[in-house]
Amino acid sequence: MTDIELSQELCAFIEQSPSMFHVAASISRRLESAGFRRLSEQDAWAVAPGDACYVVRNNSSVIAFKVGSELPADGYHLQMAAAHNDSPTFKVKHVPELDGPQDTLRLDVEAYGGMIDSTWLDRPLGIAGRVLVRTAENRIESRLVASEGDVALIPNVAIHQNREANKGVAYNRQIDLCPLFSAGALKRGAFDAMLAKLAGVRPEDLVAKDVFLVNRTAPRVWGWADEFVSAPKLDDLQCNFAALEAFVSAENPACITVLACFDNEEVGSGTKQGALSTFLHDVLSRVNAALGRTDGDLVRALAGSFLVSCDNSHAVHPNHPELFDAANCGRLNGGVVVKEAASEKYTTDAFSRAVFTAICERAGVPVQTFANRSDNAGGSTLGNLSNQQVSVHSVDVGLAQLAMHSSYETAGVADTGHLMRALKAFYEADIHIDGADAFTY
Repeated sequence: MTDIELSQELCAFIEQSPSMFHVAASISRRLESAGFRRLSEQDAWAVAPGDACYVVRNNSSVIAFKVGSELPADGYHLQMAAAHNDSPTFKVKHVPELDGPQDTLRLDVEAYGGMIDSTWLDRPLGIAGRVLVRTAENRIESRLVASEGDVALIPNVAIHQNREANKGVAYNRQIDLCPLFSAGALKRGAFDAMLAKLAGVRPEDLVAKDVFLVNRTAPRVWGWADEFVSAPKLDDLQCNFAALEAFVSAENPACITVLACFDNEEVGSGTKQGALSTFLHDVLSRVNAALGRTDGDLVRALAGSFLVSCDNSHAVHPNHPELFDAANCGRLNGGVVVKEAASEKYTTDAFSRAVFTAICERAGVPVQTFANRSDNAGGSTLGNLSNQQVSVHSVDVGLAQLAMHSSYETAGVADTGHLMRALKAFYEADIHIDGADAFTY
């Protein structure tokens, strides 16, 4: 498959995944098509060597695993990759509507994560998420909803009313960023009635909702040389897509391979389905028990295990190279980026870097390095949070992109394939770790 064809598949994946709940559903469908069996956390588990299974929590986080058919009887290890499926946007509040002047109707929204506010203005926007609906007298169930068209827009103030607009604007999210929902044709109650129709129920049967604004601008490959892919949610659906495809296609009979897709990274991961939760540990401990192993066996397994934490990185900005460390920075289409920070906000250290780069070198995948300028604290990701629950050797990697946390982001066409090949090689490698002293692969 060419880089362009792979990027077009990435674009299709993103279009099918307008909210974190839809991402989990997209991943579940892909796993089901590959023969994975869904397990419920509420049921007893039967797991044996050769099994391929997955678990969903809160309908927004997914953990999948494949048990090697030749798993050693005297000890085993895990080779894991993780990414997150949420992106900065605006969440609609429970009471969704605000009256406006001249019979206009606005939506009452709250920021989810740290988005670039200005990129959400003057764009027709859709709605997507989940709703809880009453389906019988004593039954309420969850359903996915997504508008098939655009239903809202956050309008800018015209230059004539704000002559200083081009000198920079500080937006008040309670005042300036309320989406326009109707110019007068709709009245209060119309938003929930719309959700009910999308869910296939009566308005009175809509009980609760987690719904978000969606930039429905179509993802696309572009450029005279077809170098770029632009889309909403590249952070972190590009990593999700690459990790998912690598995981499904890889085979390793000698260990347990794991793919984790976590929700809520953009707001700190501190939820029951986030990377800081017990979700990963719960799954691994239950798999260990179902295989007839002891708690001590799991501790031993984790000591020899490895995690690749995947979350996109910053590409050098063409207009502002001064914002980057000149020696430790990545470029579009330059390969997988290994991220490191003295603050330990990234999990990469010399040992984990050596493991990952050795595997990439053998697979012929180019590797780049990212570190923040020393006068810029930078951000963090899910690797160091998940390590608080499941402590293993871990490396933080990503793909270089521009305009991170914009409503429409840009990355390199070649890089999705770079990460996919790197992770497939990682999943298929025979990695044996000796503490922090040595490893073979």
